[in-house]
Amino acid sequence: MAGKTKNFEHATILLPAMNETYSLRQTVEILLQTCRKQDLAEMIILLSEKSDPACIAVAEQLCRKYPKKVWIHMQKLPFVGGACREGFALAKGSHVVLMSSDLETDPYTVGRLIRMAKKHPACVVTASRWQKGCRFQGYQKIKLVCNFIFQKMLAVLYGTKLTDLTFAFRIFPTELVKGIRWEELKHPFFLETALKPLRLGVKFIEIPADWTARTEGISQNGFFANFKYIKTAVRIRFCKKSKLLKQDRKKGYGKDNR
Repeated sequence: MAGKTKNFEHATILLPAMNETYSLRQTVEILLQTCRKQDLAEMIILLSEKSDPACIAVAEQLCRKYPKKVWIHMQKLPFVGGACREGFALAKGSHVVLMSSDLETDPYTVGRLIRMAKKHPACVVTASRWQKGCRFQGYQKIKLVCNFIFQKMLAVLYGTKLTDLTFAFRIFPTELVKGIRWEELKHPFFLETALKPLRLGVKFIEIPADWTARTEGISQNGFFANFKYIKTAVRIRFCKKSKLLKQDRKKGYGKDNR
């Protein structure tokens, strides 16, 4: 897909939250401290009716403390993918950052994502845990091995040199994510956010990033749920490119990059 976004203006940051409290607060505080004020359009904390009361309370406190930068959206679609899909639709920035609020995605890395997006505004800039020198802290060994094998399989299936297609830590042109027809609602949505732009010919740029296991709450993505990623990967790989886009966005896109 030929890039349309010519400039970076500011970013919307999506923060889905379920049971995070101090990690949510720390994520927001670090982002505000390390990113330039003019680079942040907004931070949207994505909550659901199942979010813990303590998590909701922290989100409300952050909104009161930073009323011009932080606001809450109560999702209507189910699960984390549904929350992020609604966040994409709501984003006001020229770019949108997908990350977590449990510190597994290092908020100190967001500044680097933004700097790279300024240089390459039409690209997707994505963090990789598999680049040289990166560290996995607290990652189960069996999951680490499975993740490595799956990344290699995806690279062959999609003909790409990207090393980490499942890490949900990316910055996208907002125009791009608003034009794609998203389908997944659960964690395979994060893989979908890499594979559909790839199929559309969007250029990706990887930057290295460490991964540290969350220290509060319980992950909503169990080990066996990861096998659902395979179905998503195969479906998207052999789907017609025209079906990847919303009906009103099908004109003006370039050829597949494979």
